[in-house]
Amino acid sequence: MARGPAEAPAGRDATEGGPGDLELIERIRERDSSALDLLYRRYSSPVYSLVWKVLQNPDEAQDVALDVFWQIWRQADRYDPARGAPPAWIFTLARSRAIDRLRARQRREDRTISFDAPEVNLDPLDENASPEQVVSFRQSRDAVREAMKTLSAVQREAVELAFLQGLTHVEIAERLKQPLGTVKTRIRQGLIRLRKHLD
Repeated sequence: MARGPAEAPAGRDATEGGPGDLELIERIRERDSSALDLLYRRYSSPVYSLVWKVLQNPDEAQDVALDVFWQIWRQADRYDPARGAPPAWIFTLARSRAIDRLRARQRREDRTISFDAPEVNLDPLDENASPEQVVSFRQSRDAVREAMKTLSAVQREAVELAFLQGLTHVEIAERLKQPLGTVKTRIRQGLIRLRKHLD
Protein backbone atom coordinates (compact mmCIF):
# COMPACT_ATOMS: atom_id res chain seq x y z
CA MET A 1 0.00 0.00 0.00
CA ALA A 2 1.20 3.50 -0.75
CA ARG A 3 2.81 5.39 2.15
CA GLY A 4 1.54 8.84 1.24
CA PRO A 5 -1.61 10.46 -0.16
CA ALA A 6 -2.16 9.14 -3.63
CA GLU A 7 -5.01 9.19 -6.08
CA ALA A 8 -6.15 6.22 -8.17
CA PRO A 9 -9.03 5.27 -10.42
CA ALA A 10 -12.29 5.11 -8.48
CA GLY A 11 -13.40 1.70 -9.69
CA ARG A 12 -14.38 -0.37 -12.66
CA ASP A 13 -17.54 -1.74 -14.14
CA ALA A 14 -17.91 -4.84 -16.27
CA THR A 15 -17.55 -2.90 -19.52
CA GLU A 16 -13.90 -2.05 -18.78
CA GLY A 17 -12.77 -5.65 -18.71
CA GLY A 18 -12.51 -7.97 -15.74
CA PRO A 19 -15.19 -8.44 -13.11
CA GLY A 20 -17.22 -5.40 -12.14
CA ASP A 21 -17.46 -4.03 -8.63
CA LEU A 22 -20.91 -5.52 -8.07
CA GLU A 23 -19.70 -8.95 -9.13
CA LEU A 24 -16.75 -8.68 -6.76
CA ILE A 25 -19.02 -7.76 -3.86
CA GLU A 26 -21.24 -10.75 -4.64
CA ARG A 27 -18.22 -13.04 -4.76
CA ILE A 28 -16.98 -11.64 -1.44
CA ARG A 29 -20.37 -12.46 0.05
CA GLU A 30 -19.69 -16.03 -1.03
CA ARG A 31 -16.30 -15.87 0.78
CA ASP A 32 -14.21 -15.67 -2.38
CA SER A 33 -10.92 -14.24 -1.11
CA SER A 34 -9.62 -13.70 -4.64
CA ALA A 35 -12.46 -11.22 -5.18
CA LEU A 36 -11.33 -9.30 -2.10
CA ASP A 37 -7.80 -9.23 -3.50
CA LEU A 38 -9.08 -7.73 -6.74
CA LEU A 39 -11.18 -5.16 -4.91
CA TYR A 40 -8.21 -4.28 -2.73
CA ARG A 41 -5.94 -3.71 -5.74
CA ARG A 42 -8.63 -1.58 -7.32
CA TYR A 43 -9.43 0.62 -4.31
CA SER A 44 -6.55 0.47 -1.85
CA SER A 45 -4.86 3.61 -3.13
CA PRO A 46 -7.91 5.93 -3.15
CA VAL A 47 -9.07 4.53 0.21
CA TYR A 48 -5.64 5.17 1.72
CA SER A 49 -5.64 8.68 0.26
CA LEU A 50 -9.02 9.48 1.79
CA VAL A 51 -8.06 8.11 5.20
CA TRP A 52 -4.71 9.90 5.16
CA LYS A 53 -6.43 13.23 4.51
CA VAL A 54 -8.48 12.73 7.69
CA LEU A 55 -5.72 11.39 9.95
CA GLN A 56 -2.58 13.03 8.54
CA ASN A 57 -0.61 10.05 9.87
CA PRO A 58 0.72 7.43 7.45
CA ASP A 59 0.89 4.55 9.94
CA GLU A 60 -2.63 5.14 11.25
CA ALA A 61 -3.90 5.64 7.71
CA GLN A 62 -2.46 2.31 6.63
CA ASP A 63 -4.01 0.51 9.61
CA VAL A 64 -7.43 2.06 9.01
CA ALA A 65 -7.32 1.39 5.26
CA LEU A 66 -6.61 -2.29 5.91
CA ASP A 67 -9.43 -2.34 8.45
CA VAL A 68 -11.79 -1.04 5.78
CA PHE A 69 -11.16 -4.05 3.56
CA TRP A 70 -11.43 -6.40 6.51
CA GLN A 71 -14.83 -4.81 7.23
CA ILE A 72 -15.84 -5.30 3.59
CA TRP A 73 -14.93 -8.97 3.91
CA ARG A 74 -16.97 -9.38 7.09
CA GLN A 75 -19.95 -7.21 6.10
CA ALA A 76 -20.32 -7.61 2.35
CA ASP A 77 -23.86 -8.87 2.93
CA ARG A 78 -24.76 -5.41 4.28
CA TYR A 79 -24.08 -3.71 0.98
CA ASP A 80 -27.32 -2.46 -0.62
CA PRO A 81 -27.02 -1.54 -4.33
CA ALA A 82 -30.16 0.59 -4.01
CA ARG A 83 -28.27 2.99 -1.75
CA GLY A 84 -25.37 3.64 -4.10
CA ALA A 85 -22.63 2.10 -6.21
CA PRO A 86 -19.87 0.05 -4.54
CA PRO A 87 -17.34 2.94 -4.57
CA ALA A 88 -19.72 5.12 -2.56
CA TRP A 89 -20.16 2.35 0.01
CA ILE A 90 -16.44 1.69 0.25
CA PHE A 91 -15.52 5.36 0.66
CA THR A 92 -18.29 5.85 3.23
CA LEU A 93 -16.82 2.98 5.27
CA ALA A 94 -13.35 4.49 4.93
CA ARG A 95 -14.44 7.96 6.01
CA SER A 96 -16.40 6.59 8.96
CA ARG A 97 -13.51 4.46 10.23
CA ALA A 98 -11.04 7.32 9.78
CA ILE A 99 -13.24 9.70 11.78
CA ASP A 100 -13.68 7.05 14.50
CA ARG A 101 -9.89 6.66 14.74
CA LEU A 102 -9.40 10.44 14.86
CA ARG A 103 -11.94 10.80 17.68
CA ALA A 104 -10.34 7.95 19.61
CA ARG A 105 -6.94 9.60 19.26
CA GLN A 106 -8.32 12.91 20.49
CA ARG A 107 -9.96 11.22 23.49
CA ARG A 108 -6.65 9.59 24.43
CA GLU A 109 -4.78 12.87 24.11
CA ASP A 110 -7.35 14.66 26.26
CA ARG A 111 -7.16 12.21 29.15
CA THR A 112 -5.34 13.01 32.37
CA ILE A 113 -2.05 11.13 32.53
CA SER A 114 -0.77 11.68 36.06
CA PHE A 115 -1.47 9.62 39.15
CA ASP A 116 -0.96 12.82 41.15
CA ALA A 117 -3.72 14.77 39.43
CA PRO A 118 -6.63 15.45 41.81
CA GLU A 119 -9.19 14.31 39.26
CA VAL A 120 -7.65 10.84 38.92
CA ASN A 121 -9.95 8.59 40.90
CA LEU A 122 -8.16 5.62 42.41
CA ASP A 123 -10.90 5.17 45.01
CA PRO A 124 -13.64 3.03 43.34
CA LEU A 125 -16.09 3.14 46.22
CA ASP A 126 -19.76 3.96 46.24
CA GLU A 127 -21.71 5.69 48.97
CA ASN A 128 -22.67 2.35 50.53
CA ALA A 129 -19.08 1.27 51.21
CA SER A 130 -18.31 0.33 54.80
CA PRO A 131 -15.76 2.33 56.84
CA GLU A 132 -13.38 -0.65 56.64
CA GLN A 133 -13.62 -0.70 52.83
CA VAL A 134 -12.99 3.03 52.68
CA VAL A 135 -9.87 2.74 54.81
CA SER A 136 -8.57 -0.27 52.88
CA PHE A 137 -9.07 1.28 49.46
CA ARG A 138 -7.55 4.60 50.49
CA GLN A 139 -4.53 2.91 51.98
CA SER A 140 -4.05 1.02 48.71
CA ARG A 141 -4.46 4.23 46.72
CA ASP A 142 -1.88 6.04 48.83
CA ALA A 143 0.49 3.08 48.56
CA VAL A 144 0.26 3.14 44.76
CA ARG A 145 0.95 6.87 44.66
CA GLU A 146 3.95 6.46 46.94
CA ALA A 147 5.22 3.56 44.85
CA MET A 148 4.95 5.66 41.68
CA LYS A 149 7.40 8.12 43.23
CA THR A 150 10.07 5.43 43.26
CA LEU A 151 10.06 5.19 39.45
CA SER A 152 12.38 7.14 37.23
CA ALA A 153 10.76 9.93 35.23
CA VAL A 154 10.82 7.92 31.99
CA GLN A 155 9.42 4.79 33.66
CA ARG A 156 6.63 6.76 35.30
CA GLU A 157 5.72 8.48 32.05
CA ALA A 158 5.48 5.17 30.18
CA VAL A 159 3.48 3.47 32.94
CA GLU A 160 1.02 6.37 33.19
CA LEU A 161 0.50 6.45 29.42
CA ALA A 162 -0.17 2.71 29.44
CA PHE A 163 -2.44 2.47 32.47
CA LEU A 164 -4.14 5.86 32.70
CA GLN A 165 -4.47 6.72 29.02
CA GLY A 166 -4.77 3.13 27.88
CA LEU A 167 -2.29 3.55 25.03
CA THR A 168 -0.73 0.50 23.43
CA HIS A 169 3.04 0.04 23.45
CA VAL A 170 3.15 1.09 19.81
CA GLU A 171 1.15 4.25 20.51
CA ILE A 172 3.39 5.11 23.45
CA ALA A 173 6.48 4.67 21.28
CA GLU A 174 4.97 7.03 18.70
CA ARG A 175 3.98 9.58 21.36
CA LEU A 176 7.41 9.58 23.01
CA LYS A 177 9.33 9.13 19.75
CA GLN A 178 11.21 6.21 21.30
CA PRO A 179 11.95 2.71 19.97
CA LEU A 180 9.27 0.16 20.78
CA GLY A 181 11.76 -2.02 22.65
CA THR A 182 12.75 0.92 24.86
CA VAL A 183 9.12 1.60 25.76
CA LYS A 184 8.47 -2.05 26.62
CA THR A 185 11.58 -2.14 28.79
CA ARG A 186 10.57 1.01 30.68
CA ILE A 187 7.09 -0.33 31.39
CA ARG A 188 8.38 -3.76 32.43
CA GLN A 189 11.05 -2.31 34.74
CA GLY A 190 8.55 0.18 36.15
CA LEU A 191 6.07 -2.58 36.99
CA ILE A 192 8.80 -4.70 38.58
CA ARG A 193 9.82 -1.77 40.77
CA LEU A 194 6.21 -1.05 41.71
CA ARG A 195 5.63 -4.68 42.63
CA LYS A 196 8.72 -4.77 44.85
CA HIS A 197 7.72 -1.55 46.59
CA LEU A 198 4.14 -2.64 47.18
CA ASP A 199 5.23 -6.08 48.41
